[in-house]
Amino acid sequence: MNDWLKRRGELSPEKIALTDKIKGNKLTYSEWNGKVNKLANFLTHELEIKKGDIISVLSPNNREYLDLFFACGKIGAVLQNLNWRLTKFELLPLIQEAEPEIIFYGKQVEKLAKELKIKKSVELNEVLWDSFSSEFDSTVQTDWDDAWMICYTGGTTGISKGVIITFRNITFNAINTVISWGLSNGDSAPIITPLFHTGGLNVFTTPLVYIGGESILMDKFDVDEIFDVINNKEINLLFAVPSIFIALQNNPRWGETDFSYLKFVINGGAPCPVPVFKKWWKKGVIFKTGYGLTEAGPNTFWLPDNYVKQKINFVGFPLFYIKVRVVDDKGEECNINEEGELLIRGPHVTPGYFKREEETKKNIINGWLHTGDIAYRDSDGCYFIAGRKKELIISGGENIYPAEIESVLISHPKIKEAAVIGVIDKKWGEVPKAIIVVKDNFELSQEEVRNFLKERISSYKVPKSFVFLSEIPKTSVGKIDKTFLKKKYG
Repeated sequence: MNDWLKRRGELSPEKIALTDKIKGNKLTYSEWNGKVNKLANFLTHELEIKKGDIISVLSPNNREYLDLFFACGKIGAVLQNLNWRLTKFELLPLIQEAEPEIIFYGKQVEKLAKELKIKKSVELNEVLWDSFSSEFDSTVQTDWDDAWMICYTGGTTGISKGVIITFRNITFNAINTVISWGLSNGDSAPIITPLFHTGGLNVFTTPLVYIGGESILMDKFDVDEIFDVINNKEINLLFAVPSIFIALQNNPRWGETDFSYLKFVINGGAPCPVPVFKKWWKKGVIFKTGYGLTEAGPNTFWLPDNYVKQKINFVGFPLFYIKVRVVDDKGEECNINEEGELLIRGPHVTPGYFKREEETKKNIINGWLHTGDIAYRDSDGCYFIAGRKKELIISGGENIYPAEIESVLISHPKIKEAAVIGVIDKKWGEVPKAIIVVKDNFELSQEEVRNFLKERISSYKVPKSFVFLSEIPKTSVGKIDKTFLKKKYG
């Protein structure tokens, strides 16, 4: 029931499933299924992995990583996705908590993997299992509520929490995405976000396998490679975070590129500055904002095309099998245009955090996931995510959302990137501080920025201080690292 590649290999055997830009080849669904069968046989016969065993993976993006994910689905093993950019000291608590049977590692991080002292360590290299049969017969029965993988939250406070993601969660995220976003077997999208992140595996990758589309695998984000696949009409879908879209628009190739083949482009991970939207629209591209989190999907909403320019940065309506609520601090339903915490319910929501019963009880109450995100719905029933509760700046009793200020800052013709954080203030309790990257060959003063903002936003929202950097630090998935910024400049 849960052997996705077996089913796809039967239903559309000659359809191209994966274009591997790293190895420089293409695989049909039949060919890919055969390769994953070899790995499944290696896991069961050579390594004696059983249903329910945890397998860790520590590697940059490559095809074998995807193979391991689908092989775990075949045999009922649980894949523990580890961030290879973490240090040994950050990874050890996750390893000790999960107690994996084995770790598969990319050659680039072999030293780090072996420092983790797991029982067995194996390089993530298909040469090791290529001699095994490409046919796989399993008597293992996996159920909807069996875990398929453990993905980790950002870990901005303390140790990252492992999110249990089941076959039901992944399947219904795919169903919701396909039927609500209108995906077809002719669609294709690049994989540029890390595969240890839910966005890399579940925004487009698993939904495209579900419908029989094509993924373009890349080891990392590369501006020129993205322009190449767009110009060559190899992709018609694109998901990324704001920093990637800004990098594309700041590149000389932006002006000469034909984007007409793109079906739509979707932003996720953080609010996107309004000027970024407008530049895509000038190119005739449907550019919109998505919303999700590791604990739910991650795909949760869809904004219909007719609302894209009318409702900038709105995430839209809940997907087909999803319910959402916005509640106040007492748990009461908020009115139209009234802000509150977003709650989500549906078959794509995790059953809980791995070995974290108290965290699970605190965040999932009566089936409702409490996201910690502030949202509201308008009179059309369309939802807007105002920001994270923890990022909200309360200054003299007024609520200030960093995303609003960032959007205005990035519209300045000399500003390349911007981030806003809250800092302690004796008079107001908290005030905004702006971190800015100026475009090459330009100069910009604090006073010039301050005057620019005063013309466009209320005075209480204007940052009281500014920091100018050559580059803003990013997280492993390309989002601005506000935790680091708060520690250093807060």
